[in-house]
Amino acid sequence: MQFVVWATDHAGSLPARLQARDAHRVRLRQPAPHEVTVLLAGPTLDSDGAAMNGTLLVVDAASLEAVRAFVADDPYVHAGVYGQVEIRPWRCGLGPLADVAPPPLPTSSPSR
Repeated sequence: MQFVVWATDHAGSLPARLQARDAHRVRLRQPAPHEVTVLLAGPTLDSDGAAMNGTLLVVDAASLEAVRAFVADDPYVHAGVYGQVEIRPWRCGLGPLADVAPPPLPTSSPSR
């Protein structure tokens, strides 16, 4: 199942982000020991597009709990970069990941 991880940095945490960035990026590329595969990843940016201020990940995992554990062990979390993290199940409806997503959800219940 696919999930979206949307993390927003604490104000003023850019120095900690930059210090932990290499370890964070290496970990996102590692297939183990965690049970999460990162499909897409990148920083979110401020309104000028100049400074990093968060993270967006699209991941594949067996469960929400696996994603929570994966995020909890991220170098940015250990460095205190994130102020808020939201994790939601997600399904790609358009784009390159749509080919690996399960069939679409029904839009209405069948009539009886």
